[in-house]
Amino acid sequence: MSSCCNHSSPAKPRYRIVGSPPPPLPQGDGAGVLSKIHIQQMDCPTEEGLIRKKLGAMADVSGLQFNLLQRVLTVSHRQEALPAILAAIRDLGFTPRLDDASKAVVAEVAKPWWPLALAGVLAVGAEVCDWLAMPVWLTAVLAVAAVLTCGLTTYKKGWIAVSNGDLNINALMSIAVTGALLIGQCPEAAMVMVLFTLAELIEAKSLGRARNAISGLLQLTPERATVQQADGSWQEQAAADIALGSVLRVRPGERIALDGELIAGQSFINQAAITGESLVVEKNVGDTVFASTINETGSFEYRVTAVAGNTMLARIIHAVEAAQGVRAPTQRFVDRFSKIYTPLVCALALAVAVFPPLLMGGAWQEWLYRALAMLVIACPCALVISTPVTIVSGLARAARQGILIKGGVYLEEGRKLKSLALDKTGTLTFGKPVQTDVVALADVPLEVCQRIASSLGGRSDHPVSKAIAVQSNDYLEVSDVKALLGRGISGQMDGISYAMGNHRLIEELGLCSPALEEKLQALEMQGKSVVVLASNRVLALFAVADTVRPSSREAIAQLQALGVTTVVLSGDNEHTVAAIARDLGIAQAHGNLLPEDKLRLVEGMVASSGMVGDGINDAPALARADIGFAMGAAGTDTAIETADVALMDDDLRKIPEFIRLSQATHRILVQNIALALLVKALFLALTLAGHGTLWMAVFADMGVSLLVVLNGLRLLRE
Repeated sequence: MSSCCNHSSPAKPRYRIVGSPPPPLPQGDGAGVLSKIHIQQMDCPTEEGLIRKKLGAMADVSGLQFNLLQRVLTVSHRQEALPAILAAIRDLGFTPRLDDASKAVVAEVAKPWWPLALAGVLAVGAEVCDWLAMPVWLTAVLAVAAVLTCGLTTYKKGWIAVSNGDLNINALMSIAVTGALLIGQCPEAAMVMVLFTLAELIEAKSLGRARNAISGLLQLTPERATVQQADGSWQEQAAADIALGSVLRVRPGERIALDGELIAGQSFINQAAITGESLVVEKNVGDTVFASTINETGSFEYRVTAVAGNTMLARIIHAVEAAQGVRAPTQRFVDRFSKIYTPLVCALALAVAVFPPLLMGGAWQEWLYRALAMLVIACPCALVISTPVTIVSGLARAARQGILIKGGVYLEEGRKLKSLALDKTGTLTFGKPVQTDVVALADVPLEVCQRIASSLGGRSDHPVSKAIAVQSNDYLEVSDVKALLGRGISGQMDGISYAMGNHRLIEELGLCSPALEEKLQALEMQGKSVVVLASNRVLALFAVADTVRPSSREAIAQLQALGVTTVVLSGDNEHTVAAIARDLGIAQAHGNLLPEDKLRLVEGMVASSGMVGDGINDAPALARADIGFAMGAAGTDTAIETADVALMDDDLRKIPEFIRLSQATHRILVQNIALALLVKALFLALTLAGHGTLWMAVFADMGVSLLVVLNGLRLLRE
């Protein structure tokens, strides 16, 4: 028990805002307009490079942000520059669209399959003619026909890239195939173009799966719902047209169309789409229900609290989409590396084509062939596309498990967590304490003390105050109410000032005494939280007790097994906090903390620290931690906006899940980067030694691109 003394406050801390969005795009003088542009053809870094080069040279454009998987480009620009920006994008052969640019689900335009099939037949025919030593002109005609049948789009994209000073994969492939045709390698040129087109098609299908991993959740929401009309009758309406405050009816087995509050009936709801937990949850009048969740049993009515575009599910999807636009550390490294890699390999290919024939008497055709093969491998597509696909797959998997991660940086850094601070009430415990003891310390009747305490408690949102408030339904009129941060609450009743709060508050009021501390200690040693009611003297003590969540014990054990040190930080008394910590096997516990005290302790933790709280009261400490976790975000309107990682339900075991997912994501990122670099290095060595072919080049580029995409998608299945 601390002594009765004054507590000095630390200097005012400086901290970032928890879960804040990525820094705004830079805006110069006269700028100030952010336009989201959907570009259907923007699939991979190839298109990004073209657009970045084109728009980056425009004086009226001050910032670009790419979300390749959602095909959305965000441009910061002057107001009058938008038509020129759209025209520049069209010049690159793309179709920009401003309407519905933020929508995740975009209809795919199905491409006819027959040109690729016909090109494959023609390429095989060219190979057969070459093998049977048939006329050269016949082999050449079949090969050129195959290239033109499936490769015109590649040539068109390649020409646009070259004319804009960019050597992307389309330009490099066009040069390589044309060069192979010119030096007489016609069958191989045709088969290479067919394989390249096929690989692009398969890669696009795979990327589509990653693209729709989260947005597909929207399809779980029913398009229509049963709405009460003004005359009391019920009629089906499109969910998108239902207004705020409307009353909806849900039958057993139906999916809920919109967020709302139960006003009649009772049921059990499967909330897996929101929280990732498939166990049903009982819902009664006054409880919140969410769009896309399933009504398992009874029929009920509820009042709509969020329209179609603002439901919890829609906000989750929007948050994940926004997270995709923020480059993770590995992705930033890969982007920097690719800017060096491509021109370096192209320069090496040019040297291979020229110097051996000139300086060593080598055959021009042989060394030109090697250079053409090297050009195909010069594109870093496999390396660049591997990181966003892996990160998005991880974000999607986490969201399905009820873990909302606000950016790839947190997904990557989660594996490094070494220490984790946890708030007690509502995090480790249920946060619904009940009053257990009342001790009168003055000549005021116990019933009067209870009524005064309940009246004050009813004006506070703190769980302990609520536990006291429900003990009486005969409240007094309270005026001049003041919330005393980290201490309690005060107010006036019948002209008398009252204060109700913790030990710290009584010390600050100068009302603490050894006799009072003895009574406080006796209750606190039982693991109870004690609230003191006082006016100009101490009137009564109210003891409340909370219960530990069963999942907390398992979560702490899993965290410790992962090497994460845990510590409890709470505003509750030290004895109660210590009792909870002992029960959970946590060695460190701190009580009687103000928000600034929690911040100071988090600042003193080792690097790679985390903080778990409710996302509001613990904001300074959450902000200072490397990763801030908000518990029970589905029940807190602001939690998604104020946390780095939001746990949609109250299950602390989701944090070990998050760490394991971060570890798995890192493993796949390392695998993808190593695979891409090793295969390219191996091919370059084989080509320089004279053993590389254009077929190998296609596998080394498009084949590896496909492999890293499929490897990244494994996160969706694990």
